[in-house]
Amino acid sequence: MRKLIVSTFASLDGIMQAPGGPEEDPTGGFTLGGWMFGYDDESMDISASGFDGKDRELVLGRRTYQIFEAYWPYQPNDHPIAKTLNAAKKYVASRTLTMLQWNNSTLLHGDVVSAIIALKAQRGPALQTIGSGNLIQTLQAASLIDEYNVWTFPVVLGRGKRLFSETAKPSALRLVRSQVSTTGVVMSTYAPGGDIQPGSFPNAEPSEKELARRKKLANEMW
Repeated sequence: MRKLIVSTFASLDGIMQAPGGPEEDPTGGFTLGGWMFGYDDESMDISASGFDGKDRELVLGRRTYQIFEAYWPYQPNDHPIAKTLNAAKKYVASRTLTMLQWNNSTLLHGDVVSAIIALKAQRGPALQTIGSGNLIQTLQAASLIDEYNVWTFPVVLGRGKRLFSETAKPSALRLVRSQVSTTGVVMSTYAPGGDIQPGSFPNAEPSEKELARRKKLANEMW
């Protein structure tokens, strides 16, 4: 079974809406689009985190697909990201779209969870989701995501679409690797870590046994 990998940019408070520009996604009155501007540096490997879709098949939500469709097909052929995204096979989860103009695009029909399960069972390269916040909520709740690439930017936005909403399924994550850019962007990769294991700290008041141990230790010291 092939992996489903999610890659996204997020603010320190978990907002992933419209990182690339003011007009990218202003829904809900969001006015801070383009918040990741000015944080680039040479240590940010777009390809390693799957943001260019190289050697992967894309699984995208409607809004992210439309943003990409309006931009990447019109970039120069020698643009490395445009080259890989345009060539990649693309699957689109949408209840409203009926036609897809971008080449190599297929509309997922019916229940998206069932459709993704079927895609994961097929032979082929890893499946890559970029952005697509609403779709991520559905995939996370169904435990279908095998890897998260989250680039956390040192900004606080306060409101907007979050990577994990209030309806997210409680679950643990395991840090696979992490790197910090010179501009303060934390580039982390996580894998599912199973269920959360709740616990508690010891009582603040020491037990009688602990008090006796401390008294004995004090007497030995003096």
